[in-house]
Parts: sequence; structure tokens; C-alpha cells
Amino acid sequence: MTSTTRSVDAGTGGKVPAPATGAEPAKGSDPSNGFLAKAALVTAVLTVAGSVLGLVRDQALAHFFGAGPETDAFLVAWTVPEVATTLLIEDGLAFALVPAFSMALARRGQGARRDPVRALVAASLPRLMLASGAVALILMAGAPVLVEVLAPGLPDPRLAVDCTLLTATCVFTFGLAGYCSAALRAHRRFVAPAGIYVFYNIGIIAAVLVLAPRYGVRAAALGVAVGGVLMVLVQAPSLWRQLTRDTADAPDERAAGPSAPALMSSTLIATVLLFALCRQSQVLIERFLASSLPAGAISHLNYAQKVAQVPMILSLMLCTVTLPVVARALAEGDVKRARSRVERDLGLAGCVVLLGTAVVIACAPQLIQLLFQRGAFTADDTVATAGVMRVYALGLLGHTLVGALTRSYFSGGRATWFPLGAMAVGITATAGIGSWTVDLWGVRGIALANAAGISVTAFVLLCGMGPRNVPIRVRKVVGELLKPVAAMVCATAAGWALASCVDSPFPALAAGLATVVAVFVLVLGALKAQAFEPVLRSVTSATRKLTHVR
Repeated sequence: MTSTTRSVDAGTGGKVPAPATGAEPAKGSDPSNGFLAKAALVTAVLTVAGSVLGLVRDQALAHFFGAGPETDAFLVAWTVPEVATTLLIEDGLAFALVPAFSMALARRGQGARRDPVRALVAASLPRLMLASGAVALILMAGAPVLVEVLAPGLPDPRLAVDCTLLTATCVFTFGLAGYCSAALRAHRRFVAPAGIYVFYNIGIIAAVLVLAPRYGVRAAALGVAVGGVLMVLVQAPSLWRQLTRDTADAPDERAAGPSAPALMSSTLIATVLLFALCRQSQVLIERFLASSLPAGAISHLNYAQKVAQVPMILSLMLCTVTLPVVARALAEGDVKRARSRVERDLGLAGCVVLLGTAVVIACAPQLIQLLFQRGAFTADDTVATAGVMRVYALGLLGHTLVGALTRSYFSGGRATWFPLGAMAVGITATAGIGSWTVDLWGVRGIALANAAGISVTAFVLLCGMGPRNVPIRVRKVVGELLKPVAAMVCATAAGWALASCVDSPFPALAAGLATVVAVFVLVLGALKAQAFEPVLRSVTSATRKLTHVR
């Protein structure tokens, strides 16, 4: 891990190193591909570790509190860190800061009179700390009102209010963590940002294991507060070293060249934050509708989403790594390179998430039983959660496309209201469908509304791609995505049929997983999916190397 980490974190201010031989790169090659492969590998390892610990966290909650009123109260308070994650770490702030730091690095390379990186930090960081701190205090003061708005159907809101007082602190810590992550990724430093959820979940798990017997579910809320602090601490040394080195390597303030103009506008920040808030409002709608259902509905929906979202998280990992590359290419005027990168990312992300979708749908009961059915989490909870998860998984491709396409819209560092409008259309669909289906199918109806609404948003975003963002070839992208969709349908049917024939959950999961992967790969290969070809070449190359070693 040490050698890999050094390779991924190596670089000079985010520049792509030139070939050492001085020869022209091969046609169609990208000199950053080797770096991206290493960055993606390290990010994948840490992302998987964070996801695994997230499942351990949910297992601890299920073991101690089951799927009852205590868990429902915590999950209402959990809405605050969920929204804060989207606004300040994953989507909103990153969409503004990564392009801004990428542009600052590009202008530094052009010899700007005043170092744009230092100017950006001086102008943005103090304001972020002040704003996020103020919002955290407002949320803590208004916790009773917030709980009443989020879940008016809770029989006893006092526990949810106590938990919200603790989780509201994450607005400040997540703001700092998101700022550090964006700055480090723009400098092509991916290790610390990828590891934040490892430490975040460790904080929650430790608090639950140590304090739950005495303080109940409030221990989990305290763990959220502790985990937020750990997210900042794990990144701060790396960012400090980077900024200190930047100061030493910065161009002379007296050197010739124009001073850099503003790298972020208030309009840009407003568009990305409003989009992220609109997207996260899907969770608010779900919690609002589920609060009127019997106790445990919110918990079933939460556990189903946490498991089903793992393929989406892994599929978007590559887009997170390549966002600085796309932003830097656009900052340097290389639109063709940015388009090629985005199209490849969409194809590969689609393959990953659809393979995961097939596994989730085919093996849902076995997954939930093995992960959660112990302690206070009963067999009835397993059946309910698995049913919800299968419906929710229908929208995983939509979630992935929205995450990937939105990065393309904002990677140029320009304000655009189109993603917000597309998300508003999807949210309207979610609310309308959910209000109708919740009376018909309960919590499964809420999951169906989520899948339908996000799919509508993805469709609108695809149709809106054009010259004002990254001008991808939409028909080509859609045509390539249809191939893994066909593979997913075939693999799901085969895996479900086989897993249903085995009684024991672990053998059933193993059989279903192996069948899904085999059928998915075979169908993709038969359809000659372009996104599948690089993976196949990598596997073939690795196999040849192993054979040669023997």
C-alpha cells in the first residue's frame, strides 16, 4: 500500500507528467491513464473499506436497535448528515471547488502575477467556515421544529430531537472535510479524501459499541459528531503539506502576467448547492411519506438503500477520480479529451452499477439475512427490507447517470441552472408517484417513486448535454448503455432462479453471485460492449503475466 500511495500522490501541482522518452504518445493514448489507474485502484480499496465499515455500522444499529421506533428516531436525525454529505462533500461543494482549484492550477502554470491557489484559499475557506458554523448552530437551535417538519408522524419526537442536536454539528465538520477533499483531488491527491468514510464509520461504530448500552441510540448520533471530526483530521496534514509546498513553488508575485480573475462566482455556488439540496430532497420526501406508515418503515427503507447503493458508490468512484482531469482539460481548452474521458466513464460506470443491480435484485433476501438478521432484526424485517431493496435497485442506473452527468455539467466551472431544473422535474415525479403508491404498496411504493423520479432526471440530463458543458455523443452513449442493460436483465433472471433453489443463505448467495457475474460477462462479451473491452484486456494481460511467471 505504501508504494501505491506514493505513486498516486506523486505529481507536480496536478500536472500530467510528460513521457520520459520525449516521444509522441501513441495515437488514442492518454498519458494520464497510468496515473488514473493507480488513483482508481487506491480509491477503490478505500471506498470498499468505507462501504464495508458502513455495513458494519448498519449491522451494529440493527443488532442493538432493530427496525423499531428508536432506529426511526435516529434516522430522522441522520437526515442532517445525509444532506450535509451531498451538499458539502460528494456533490455540491465539490462541483464548485474542484473546477475552481483546477483552473487555479492551470493559471499558475501560465504565470499569473498573484498565485491563484493561495488567493482561492484565502477568499473561500474563511467564508465556508463562517457559513457552515452558522448553519450548524441554527439547526441545533431549531431541532424540534426540524424534526416536526421531517417526520410529523413520529409518536414521540423527543428522542429524534436529542439525536439531531448531536448530528447537526456535522454541518461544520463536513464543510471542512469537503473543502479538503476538493482541494486535494484537484491537486491529484486521492488517498486521504478516499479514506474519510473509513474514519467516519469507525467513529460511529466505536460510539455504538461502547456507549449504546448506556445511552441507547443517542450513542450513534454522538458517533456521527465524532466521525465528522475524524474526517477533517485525516485530511488536514496532507492538505497542509500540499499548500505549504505550493507556497514554496508558487510564481513570484512580482512576475509579469495578468492577475487571475475570480475563480468562483456566487451564482456558481448557488447553482451547485441548490442542485445538491434538490437531489437530497428525495430522502426528505421518502422519510415524510414513510413516517405515516407503521413503525419500522423508515428503517426498512434505510437498510435497503444502504446495501443497494454500494454498486452506485463503486460505479461513481471512477467519475470522482476523473473529475479533476475533465476540469483541467476544459480549463486548458481541450474539449475533445474531456468528451472522450466522460464517454468512457459513463460506459464503465454503467457496466459496474448494472452488474451490481443484478446481484442486488437476484440475491436480495440472502444479502439482508446474512448482513442484518440477528439480535433485534427479525426474519420479518428481512423479508420487508429485501422487497424494498429489489424495487429501489431499479433506479440505480439513474442514480449513477445523474451523478456522472452532473459532474460533466459543472466540470467547466461555469454556472448552469439546467441540472437543477432536471432534478426538480425528477423530484416532482418522485413526490407525485410516491403520494399515490404509498397507499397502494406502502414502503415499496416509496422505493418505486424514488427509482422512477431519478430515472426521469437522468433522461433529462442526457437530453440536455451540449456545447455549454461537455458535448458528449448522446446516441452513442445510450447505445452502449443498452448493452449492459440487456446483460443485467439476463443475469438477474439466471441468478434469481438459481439462488431461489438453495435454502441456506450463504450457498444461495454464492451460487447467485457466480451465476450473475458469469452471465453478465458472457452477454457483454457477445454484444461487444466498448466499455467492457478495456477490462477484458486488463484481465487477459494479467493472466498472461501470471502464466509467464509460472
